[in-house]
Amino acid sequence: MEFGFWSVVPPVVTIALALIIKNVFVALFVGITLASLILSGWNVFTGINGAFYSIVHTFESSGNTIVIMSMFLIGALIYLIEHSGGIDGFVDIMVKKKGIIKTKKSAAFFTWLLGIVVFTSGSLSCMVTGSVSRPLNDTMKVSHEKAAFLVHTTSTPWCVLFPLSGWLAAMTGYLTSGGVSEGEAISTLLRSIPLNFYCIIAIVFSMLSTFLPLDFGPMKRAELRAETTGELDDPRSAVEDEEAVTAVKRDVTPRMKNMVIPMLTMVGVILAVLIVTGDGNPTAGNGMQALLWGCMISVLVIAVMCRVEKLYSLERLVNEVLKGMATMLPIACILLFGLTMGGLVKQLDTGNYLSSIFMSALVPELLPLLTFIISMMLSFATGTSMGTMAIMSVIALPMAINMGMDVPLVAGALFGGSIFGDHVSPISDTTIMSCATTGCNIIDHVKSQLPYAVGFALVSMALYAVLGFII
Repeated sequence: MEFGFWSVVPPVVTIALALIIKNVFVALFVGITLASLILSGWNVFTGINGAFYSIVHTFESSGNTIVIMSMFLIGALIYLIEHSGGIDGFVDIMVKKKGIIKTKKSAAFFTWLLGIVVFTSGSLSCMVTGSVSRPLNDTMKVSHEKAAFLVHTTSTPWCVLFPLSGWLAAMTGYLTSGGVSEGEAISTLLRSIPLNFYCIIAIVFSMLSTFLPLDFGPMKRAELRAETTGELDDPRSAVEDEEAVTAVKRDVTPRMKNMVIPMLTMVGVILAVLIVTGDGNPTAGNGMQALLWGCMISVLVIAVMCRVEKLYSLERLVNEVLKGMATMLPIACILLFGLTMGGLVKQLDTGNYLSSIFMSALVPELLPLLTFIISMMLSFATGTSMGTMAIMSVIALPMAINMGMDVPLVAGALFGGSIFGDHVSPISDTTIMSCATTGCNIIDHVKSQLPYAVGFALVSMALYAVLGFII
């Protein structure tokens, strides 16, 4: 069944509601219900029933389940690290005793650099970078909006530019599905990377913004607020967790090892699982499996350390783990709804509908520009970069080949435009994860990051418009 215009309505309504009422959870629930009603032919009972069951069906994907489970485990990990003095100890060494991180700029750059180092997965990058860097950013008064921007920008944008992971297989697969021969897929991908202007500009700008006064708009106001008042969140939208506030104020002995050892364990286990599942090649390993094992083992390690240090009884320790997991419940629910929404949008075939509209009247030289614009709109509406790449590759790449256009240029536009939505959409999983680990309100993150992303996109559009006639 073709849904035409109606296929666009649920994601548009969801995003509009999120920005208007500033509650992503409610916006997603409305979008899910609306999408289910459309899929059911506006049968109220069937539609509402389908909405509930679509949430259940989200767990049929092992990848979705692992991401949600990992979020709960990350919550437990951070909670135990914090309550055992790990964060205080880490900050004490890095800032006070050793003075490795001396300024706000160095804390921000540390965040950017860590995101570059963790390149295997966008989700993994958000979780590790956000979790490790947060205590330093909070100590140095880096606003949560700026921290979330740095964590988010060094996740999927960098994964696409440096695809030595599962992204390599995925992106070459998209190229071959679009008509590029298997023998030329890798070389085409490599040639497309310097032409992925959106991601390049995003990475370079985010790095420069850690040292230079480049902030503007909502981000500049957020940074000024953090510097002058010490408020890392906008007081109008910040919702402090009572337990978290208490934890910061409680008298705990600083123990840097209680943060360093679990975090190193997480990274080490992830790398080991990637190597094992990839038959010696970590770039070919199972990223989701690695993420799950890394989170589970690191929680186990910090739990054992807490028992050895006699901080908690076994019963109290179990309760503390559950409390930590509970801190992630709101964000995990939002993530669940976001993943559900993505599945429903796929059923509505929103991507193909939007693509057919824009591609119907095409000037060949404008193909790179239109590919970039359509990919932007589609990824923003759906919140998925991979899904957008899968849809656009079978539409744009065959056209590029048949029209004699430069395939790497069109591929660069496709990949960059697909990342745009992942980067700014409030229903994107990396948006949600970046906010979860940095403590930033989702809408505040979107509002402060959007002007940057639009600026990156406008420069990219100008380049594609010109190069379409030159290359």
